[in-house]
Amino acid sequence: MATAMAPRPLKLCCFRQVQHTRYRPALVPCGGTLPYLKHRFRVSCSGGEKWESSEVLVERSATGSLQSIDELEKGEMEEGERWWLKGLPQRYKLIGATSLAFVICNMDKVNLSVAIIPMSHQFGWNSSTAGLVQSSFFWGYALSQLPGGWLAKIFGGRKVLEVGVLTWSLATAVVPMAAGFMPGLVLSRVLVGIGEGVSPSAATDLIARSIPLEERSRAVAIVFGGLSVGSVLGLLLAPTIIQNYGWESVFYVFGLVGIIWCLIFEIVKEGQSLVNIEELFNINGNVSSKESLDTSLEAIGSSLKEVPWKAFFKSKAVWAMIYAHFCGSWGHYTCLSWLPTFFSEELNLNLTEAAWVSILPSLGSIIITSIAAPFADNLISNGVETTKVRKICQTIAFLSPATFMALSSLDLGLPPWEIVAFLTSGLALSSFALSGLYCTHQDISREYASILLGITNTVGAIPGILGVALTGYLLDSTHSWSLSLFAPSIFFYLTGTVIWLLFASSEPQTFTD
Repeated sequence: MATAMAPRPLKLCCFRQVQHTRYRPALVPCGGTLPYLKHRFRVSCSGGEKWESSEVLVERSATGSLQSIDELEKGEMEEGERWWLKGLPQRYKLIGATSLAFVICNMDKVNLSVAIIPMSHQFGWNSSTAGLVQSSFFWGYALSQLPGGWLAKIFGGRKVLEVGVLTWSLATAVVPMAAGFMPGLVLSRVLVGIGEGVSPSAATDLIARSIPLEERSRAVAIVFGGLSVGSVLGLLLAPTIIQNYGWESVFYVFGLVGIIWCLIFEIVKEGQSLVNIEELFNINGNVSSKESLDTSLEAIGSSLKEVPWKAFFKSKAVWAMIYAHFCGSWGHYTCLSWLPTFFSEELNLNLTEAAWVSILPSLGSIIITSIAAPFADNLISNGVETTKVRKICQTIAFLSPATFMALSSLDLGLPPWEIVAFLTSGLALSSFALSGLYCTHQDISREYASILLGITNTVGAIPGILGVALTGYLLDSTHSWSLSLFAPSIFFYLTGTVIWLLFASSEPQTFTD
């Protein structure tokens, strides 16, 4: 009978700087031992003048030795882990939980686009006021992008995501109490925007640190595809809830869902036996807690200075991402906010029917995403240049909605349901961006991916502020959906395509000021 081999020990030589994907750096001295853990670490070890880097997983076994990263990918169930997590590799748990958070994210984003109709009737709002209320979300969303990227880099995406979900869920629940007082209503939606604004950077940090290149398109598609699922669920559930229990109830229910997610996420983290990184600082008494804590606080204080801001803005590829994000967001946010009203007025549908028709683009996006992500990953796996793949996907994402919006805007005598089909097709195909633009941040820099997304998403939030409000103003002024909703989006889609094809790149870049 063969004797089972002991787990491969992890040798700790010299001083190693251990960067947990969720916490701050720590120094692990020679001969040190680690508490019971099962986590991924980034380890840098100095050997003379040569620096070597590798990724390892450490876990104290029953024999006291340390197991390697290979054990994690086998999906072994550790003691105390819940049965529904059995056999799942760590990265799949993180991606699944993050995707679910994004489902809730868009549920809380689209609920107002449905509730705004009865709210406008109750409070006597015109289109301009309704546009102002809806755009207030994006004020907070824009403000939180860069802080979200920085916080994700320092504390890790998991913690930032959890705080973000809790913030926007509580803010959603207070909307009915603030609705009669415009400043209070605007503030509550700003807080929803702040909570949701840190989430893309948190997710990008998780993906960049946890997912290999050949799986990245699918990981991004699963996580950000949760937004489409959230739009579908939100637009399906909101009208029924509103018609049966009043518009106030949708905010209470959706806010509660987010709070429940936070509680479940805590259970998942318990099953992973998370240990605060400060526990790693005092190893065998060789490094004092005070010295380690001082070092960590100093690292946090200097972290903003270490970000190569100048180098970012000298890169043509970064500017291409910034403009592409702005262009894609203009079409996405204006349609997300105004399509229920457009369908209600143009097709003479009631609240439930208009909301259900509005889910068609999101349903189409789910289907397209399931095609686009494997398509992009397979091209990369077969040796096609990553930059070429990203350009192909993003071009499809821009030209498709531009073409179908143009057909919908022209006076071709099309019946309303053909216009619905055109818009559904165009907006669904825009989901190719998840395998284009949204992968490029991780492609060019894993280290700064969350901050880069914070930069582009800050600019990408501007259409939510200006575009949504401007659409309402133009609609009051021109009474034309073609001029107010579609024409600006077509312009940005076309110019975004040109800039992307000329300057976009997925080549890894070393950013140094």
